[in-house]
Amino acid sequence: MHSFDNSFRLGLYEKAMPAELSWEEKLLTAKEFGFDFVEISVDESDERRQRLDWSDEKIYALRRLCEKHAIPLHSMCLSAHRRFPFGSKDASVRQQAFVMMQKAINLAYKLGVRCVQLAGYDVYYETQTPESHCRFIEGMRSAAKMAERAGVMLGVEIMDTPYLNSLSKFEILKNELPSPYFMAYPDVGNISGWNYDTCTELKLSCEHIVQLHLKDTLRVTPDHQGQFRDLVIGEGDVDFESIFKTLLSMEYAAPMVIEMWARDEQWAQNIRLARARLAEAAHKAGMQLL
Repeated sequence: MHSFDNSFRLGLYEKAMPAELSWEEKLLTAKEFGFDFVEISVDESDERRQRLDWSDEKIYALRRLCEKHAIPLHSMCLSAHRRFPFGSKDASVRQQAFVMMQKAINLAYKLGVRCVQLAGYDVYYETQTPESHCRFIEGMRSAAKMAERAGVMLGVEIMDTPYLNSLSKFEILKNELPSPYFMAYPDVGNISGWNYDTCTELKLSCEHIVQLHLKDTLRVTPDHQGQFRDLVIGEGDVDFESIFKTLLSMEYAAPMVIEMWARDEQWAQNIRLARARLAEAAHKAGMQLL
């Protein structure tokens, strides 16, 4: 009888490194800092959305770079739907959402990306309504079918806004969408920041978590709106040791990603510090990085 392997792969979010770095520099930096893969970003900016229209030549050149340096693009953070949401009241915006989804899955398939993270917003710049929620459900149902055809996993992020800020809420969504290719991609910082019991939430969705974002946050209080980004791990309220203990009890073995943003010249030092603090927390909990 084999004992449980308590190690996991740790990836680095692309935006933790300066945008001006070349892809080769990003891959080599992540590898030098001890990461197993990079999570590519396709956000709402025109520059990064253009990646959805890359030529096959450009796509496969990047894939060969990954092979050359033995560090893959394992996952994709697809946050472009914040600007073009599935729940929009504008039919033309919804059509753009569907087209972007298909292009993102095709890009993932060709790059060898295994998991596409979706933003858990029905709408972002519009007013939420019961109708926007229903349209979002229908959009997710179509996205799941696209993913099934390609064999690419979708993971819905647990977000920094109230619409989908807990795994409890995801489970309600999952009941509507039982596809094995439609899963949860929780951000432990967002769950903690909204004052949910993160460990209980993780246990609740233990069968549906395909990947995890590791990010530190400050909690929402009656006197503070919280802080959901731009903290180095160790500067916020997230109890990573307890989270790792919970993951160990769940026999969680899927990948995790450090989500950070390069905001100043200290970006490299911040990444190293975050990784070291997570490695220490994992070790104390009985888990280890690969």
